[in-house]
Amino acid sequence: MRAGSNMASSSLEQHSRTEPVRCGASVAGDGVRYTVWAPDHEALAVRIRRADGGEVTRPMERGKRGYFTVHDAGGRAGDRYGFVFADGAVLPDPASRFQPEGVHALSECVDGRTYPWRCDTWRRPAWEGQPIYELHVGTFTSRGTFRSAIEKLDHVASLGVGAIEIMPVADFPGERNWGYDGVALFAPARCYGRPDDLRALVDAAHERGLAVILDVVYNHLGPDGNYLMRYAKEYFDPERHTPWGQAFNLSHEDSQPVRDYFVSNACYWLDEFRFDGLRLDATHAIEDPSAKHLLADIAAAAHERGAFVIAEDDRNACVVLRDANGSRTSDRCGVGG
Repeated sequence: MRAGSNMASSSLEQHSRTEPVRCGASVAGDGVRYTVWAPDHEALAVRIRRADGGEVTRPMERGKRGYFTVHDAGGRAGDRYGFVFADGAVLPDPASRFQPEGVHALSECVDGRTYPWRCDTWRRPAWEGQPIYELHVGTFTSRGTFRSAIEKLDHVASLGVGAIEIMPVADFPGERNWGYDGVALFAPARCYGRPDDLRALVDAAHERGLAVILDVVYNHLGPDGNYLMRYAKEYFDPERHTPWGQAFNLSHEDSQPVRDYFVSNACYWLDEFRFDGLRLDATHAIEDPSAKHLLADIAAAAHERGAFVIAEDDRNACVVLRDANGSRTSDRCGVGG
């Protein structure tokens, strides 16, 4: 949606609310439920380091389609955990909500319901007619954090823009990255702050009348800290590659959990962080011969929430906005370079 981009739009359809399988650590009043997809394994456990000290390991139950689950009645937000494999390896959660010690270390249980939202009157706008300011959290201020970015929002609003587009924040190895080698797709990068700091940035932008778009990368993962193959070789397509690495399995056998992984990620940012829209990186590199393209699934989930979707696509092809019947998916979609 940058200057010079070609955009396409279409009429909004009604969809039933999309709710893919929720993986990761789900915090509730009765403890924490852990869920992970690992069809290549017969046994798995979760090792939990309590927030108040102590450690416990709980075996997980293998269910349908290779989903493992266990409920920890004593669990709470702040606990750190990793999944234990038969060879003794303890790996971070592929759907971790936070990696406080980096992408190779334990994941942290996060309760996304506790942030005290201030701007409760905000309504998501249409994407059309929104002048956008692209923002990289790490270089936007000298401190390079979510919280320090808030201090500059009045200046951004004074420029006359209607929205800020935050470049990818999915956690990555090291302390500096443009965001396109993320490996923990659900975890805001710890070098920028905690998840609630990102919520505070979105909240503050809305208070100033600015919509907030998140740049997300669903065409590949970075090479360092990418543990998906250890959980399921089915995550990747052996026949397809992108310029940046192996492509995801979106159409072969057992591809539905892979599709759910990305749809649930899109829903997560919209539901738990209140982003107004998503900018999908390099959609021309997402090959999906299925009857319904993954992009259509993501767009449908976003539209059900009143959010919009922008596809960066070198082809500038309206086809990426069309559903399985050949109809355009929504007037809350844009395509551009």
